[in-house]
Amino acid sequence: MRIVSILTAVIVSAVLFLLVMERDRVLSFAGRDAVTSPESDAQNKPATDTATTAPSSETETVKRVSVVVRSSVAQPVEGAVLLRGRTEAARQVEVRAETSGTVISDPLRKGAFVKAGQPLCEIDPGIRPASLSEAEARLAEAKTRVPESEARLDEAMARLEEAEINDRAALRLKEDGFATETRVAATTAAVSAAKASVQSAKSGLDSARSGIRSAEAAVATVKKDIERLTIKAPFEGLLETDGAELGSLLQPGGLCAVVIQLDPIKLVGFVPETDVDKVTLGTIAGARLASGRVVQGPVTFLGRAADPTTRTFRVEADIVNVDLAIRDGQTAEISISSGDTVAHLLPQSSMTLDDDGQIGVRVVDTDSRAQFVPVAVIRDTAKGIWVTGLPETAEVIVVGQEFVTDGVPVKASYQELGQ
Repeated sequence: MRIVSILTAVIVSAVLFLLVMERDRVLSFAGRDAVTSPESDAQNKPATDTATTAPSSETETVKRVSVVVRSSVAQPVEGAVLLRGRTEAARQVEVRAETSGTVISDPLRKGAFVKAGQPLCEIDPGIRPASLSEAEARLAEAKTRVPESEARLDEAMARLEEAEINDRAALRLKEDGFATETRVAATTAAVSAAKASVQSAKSGLDSARSGIRSAEAAVATVKKDIERLTIKAPFEGLLETDGAELGSLLQPGGLCAVVIQLDPIKLVGFVPETDVDKVTLGTIAGARLASGRVVQGPVTFLGRAADPTTRTFRVEADIVNVDLAIRDGQTAEISISSGDTVAHLLPQSSMTLDDDGQIGVRVVDTDSRAQFVPVAVIRDTAKGIWVTGLPETAEVIVVGQEFVTDGVPVKASYQELGQ
């Protein structure tokens, strides 16, 4: 036991000696520099350290922001005017009554398909057939008066001719001294009376003929009124409302039904005045409906007068709608072809805004610095977005453009076109 105690004491003494007397060597052996006082550091520090440790601004390495860049080359692309619009029925008519009466037909229900000329509402004829018979009877009676008037006119013409012959004979006899003044006066009076009879007969004939025309007009009026008892579809289409109910009273102007024509159907949009010169009649207009359906057709109308409030011009295109699947009033994104132009195809995520809210992209200039370039969007596709405003070739930042501003140095990593 005494030997263990002695050894322990010797070991402790040796450790204390090393920690106190040989501390620097122990720390150096342990891998740590010796701690020196500031004064000794200052004395031992070479005089040239201050000159060699201060970095030079000329040799300092510039810190650059890493971005992903796509090399884009302008390509020819068909230009388009983009609008938001709607579908609109080619025709929509409120079919109304032109005469009064009670509806005696069963109503057609809304949604029914009707053909041009198909009856929509039937009105009770009432006393109209009797009125027609009376008018036809008066017409027949008026027609019988014409031959009688013509006969009277022929008789009057014959008497006038006879009176003129007698008058000429009396004048000759008077010249030869075989007739008196009284006879000549009598024959002259007879000629005047015959002429008056002819005029009266002509007036009677004209009156008879006028009576015929009046009777014919009365017959035509009653017939037209009877025709109006059947209200027909003006064109082929769909009923947007129910027909007039059985037993309801229709007055002139009363609504029978509403008919709409959906084939063809119109695409209606409004072109801003800055793009109106890019649209011409006959160009193709395509549209994507809110339902996802894609349709197209030729432009058939371009307004000449601007809307006083929006300063836009109405444009219409006809779309074939044989199955009537496109409805009136559907929202549509319309694209109207406006000729070829040169543009860049970029991912939508590359778009950004400057401090003024202007849309554009950031590119890498020849000094490897970021620069904002404003662009104009001409078309949106599944592969990307077509823009104009860039030079023919451009190094467009597609990742990291939101973390740099104009003039910031960048380190570009190039993206393959298919990525």
